[in-house]
Amino acid sequence: MSVVGFDVGFLSCYVAVARAGGIETAANEYSDRSTPACVSFGPRNRSIGAAAKSQMVTNCKNTVQGFKRFHGRVFSDPFVQNLKSSLVYDLSQMPSGTTGIKVMYMEEEKVFSIEQITAMLLTKLKETAESALKKPVADCVISVPCFYTDAERRSVIDAAQIAGLNCLRLMNETTAVALAYGIYKQDLPTPEEKPRTVVFVDIGHSGYQVSVCAFNKGKLKILATAFDPEMGGKDFDERLVKHFCEEFAVKYKLDVKSKPRALVRLYQECEKLKKLMSANSSDLPLNIECFMNDIDVSSKLNRAQFEEMCADILARVEPPLRSLLEQAHLKKDDIHAVEIVGGASRMPAIKERINKFFGKEPSTTLNADEAVARGCALQCAILSPAFKVREFSTTDVVPFPISLKWNSAAEDGVSDCEVFPKNHASPFSKVLTFYRREPFSLEAYYNCPKELPYPDPTIGQYVIQKVIPQASGESSKIKVKVRVNIHGIFSVSSASLVEVQKSEEEEESMDTEQSTEKEKENEENEEKKAGTEEMETSAEEGKQEKKSDQPPQAKKAKVKTKALELPIENNPQWQLANDMLNLFVESEGKMIMQDKLEKERNDAKNYVEEYVYEMRDKLHGIFEKFVNESDRDALSLKLEDTEVWLYEDGEDQPKQVYIDKLVDLKSLGQPIQDRYTEFEERPKAFDELGRQLQQYMKIVEAYKTKEEQYDHLDEAEVQKVDRMVNDVMIWMNSKMNQQSKQSLAMEPVVKTTEIQAKTRELFSTCNPIVTKPKPKVDLPKEENPSEPNGPVNTQENPEAQPSGTEQAAADGAEGFNLVE
Repeated sequence: MSVVGFDVGFLSCYVAVARAGGIETAANEYSDRSTPACVSFGPRNRSIGAAAKSQMVTNCKNTVQGFKRFHGRVFSDPFVQNLKSSLVYDLSQMPSGTTGIKVMYMEEEKVFSIEQITAMLLTKLKETAESALKKPVADCVISVPCFYTDAERRSVIDAAQIAGLNCLRLMNETTAVALAYGIYKQDLPTPEEKPRTVVFVDIGHSGYQVSVCAFNKGKLKILATAFDPEMGGKDFDERLVKHFCEEFAVKYKLDVKSKPRALVRLYQECEKLKKLMSANSSDLPLNIECFMNDIDVSSKLNRAQFEEMCADILARVEPPLRSLLEQAHLKKDDIHAVEIVGGASRMPAIKERINKFFGKEPSTTLNADEAVARGCALQCAILSPAFKVREFSTTDVVPFPISLKWNSAAEDGVSDCEVFPKNHASPFSKVLTFYRREPFSLEAYYNCPKELPYPDPTIGQYVIQKVIPQASGESSKIKVKVRVNIHGIFSVSSASLVEVQKSEEEEESMDTEQSTEKEKENEENEEKKAGTEEMETSAEEGKQEKKSDQPPQAKKAKVKTKALELPIENNPQWQLANDMLNLFVESEGKMIMQDKLEKERNDAKNYVEEYVYEMRDKLHGIFEKFVNESDRDALSLKLEDTEVWLYEDGEDQPKQVYIDKLVDLKSLGQPIQDRYTEFEERPKAFDELGRQLQQYMKIVEAYKTKEEQYDHLDEAEVQKVDRMVNDVMIWMNSKMNQQSKQSLAMEPVVKTTEIQAKTRELFSTCNPIVTKPKPKVDLPKEENPSEPNGPVNTQENPEAQPSGTEQAAADGAEGFNLVE
């Protein structure tokens, strides 16, 4: 089973994998641990990651970046409309009303949903993880900003499904950082002691998040979170771009914003300049060749000017920090440490402001780029049965207060109730009780629209169906369980009707109590580590009826209750329909197959190109002696024609055409290659055969001189070895003589395979004869085997005399072993 954490950022992504040795960050096919969050569409295939980023200038209209901010947002959202003008690619409305991205793919205009684009990126990250782990990847944990709302979180879950991933948890980025920080700490206070309070500041490319976390041994609890979703590294990039656009308009009379390609190049250069200014305070140059209309542009800037230019952005660092301490009811002195992560946290001006606010130096013990991915991988390892991890529980918080509203049975119309206040523990379940005679609906919404970085506060509508009154005509008691799950997504998880059955038999009532206890126990077990609260939320009318309709004798009667599960119709806001989701999964599968076919086609083309250049070099190099002039001229001409064809008619051909072309070239080139290989390998094969012949000749000679170790061999068999050795010797000398007279440019007289076959034949015939063991000698008991002139007992003292094989080896067999 795989254990993987994905940090899907605005600008770049990281993949962390769990192995037996711990957590490590996986590198992509370019040996880079960071993969750009970029997807590019071409006439034949998609490029994802680093390959897509390289097309941002050349194919800017069809290269998509920064799509993370459109998750769960409708096309009419003011946020989307404001961003449209600053994007190089086009946005479009999906049939469901959500935001889509319009590109040219396979020479057709296509509109892809944000879920599809993110799924494409996740598919790439999945491949990176699979290549690192050498096994399929399915289970994973994916990071999301802590300020993501319900719709945005559901959108990411859908994207994971399209990519064929089973997301075990959507983890808030700051929570992942807290886990990566806390799980390795050995000196955390015990559960009984006062927790250690640490602030985590994450300033990425597009968002600024802070959280305060309480650590005890084996657990972490997020106390509060604060954020500025509109502040990040991109704001500093945009300020630089704006500055240079104005400067170039005056200095070079260029309207940079009119040319998307020039604008993309300027963004890339400004990002590089920003990083350089973080490390240097001196004046730094910005030079771009052939920027627009064949004009080279240049300028310079230093850190002090840059910070002055961005003073209003830097002023936004403090408010979230202040809000965080207020929410958690903490003082600055209560903070043990401040950990900073995220690319933009490297800017000296940001560090200074954090330092000034807390009165302590921000700590950089965590890897600023990889901490989130590592935290996600750790969480995946904790959730997966494949790894045994130190016990460490994580309690997150609800970022925005969630309320429910419903039509009240009383005359006052709509009632509402806040079920999960801001910073309430998550995951968590609550049970609400209603008194109803008929089906009713609940609407979940965020009750603080001003705090919400999202225009629509609605979470969804939930209809509790098949509600009927009691047999007595009273309103039925309906228990509704609402839950914020492990992903931070709200749902009405179950509803049950409590049916009252009156009975005077005591035994039954006792059974009822037990079953009720059992139900409660099951419910508690269901919640696992998440908490459960029960809230009485009943309509006025129901209460009054309950009081007035109760007959006096009801007190004496035993009451038996039975819970009936009720169906719930869930209608979350902007939820991707199942049929649409299945369609996207199918579409992603087809695109993966198309990418694979295109890769195979390109590989086939590259093999032809590689062969042309390699063979041309070798024809006038190491193969020169192995080809006659006419053949060399014919092959050279063929190679030249193929090269011209590759860059003209052969630029865009099916895979099979390239395969056929390579076969055609090899029909001329392979014989030359084979002659060279034979020339290199043949001497080694003859040497091996010669060594064996020499070995067997020595053994035959030793037999003829009646050496003791061979005197047990059969004479007829030794003669057979002698004849075989002589025949092979004659054959070898004949072939060597013929080959020495043969031109290297002609087919060899004898091939290496023939020599090797002859060597094997010699070995299989002679070896069993010459390695035949001596018959064992049974010694009389009274003989002393230790006497110098006495016979040797081979059973008791096997090392006293070397065997025939050992002797042969000792007689100069040069490492040749006769026993196979």
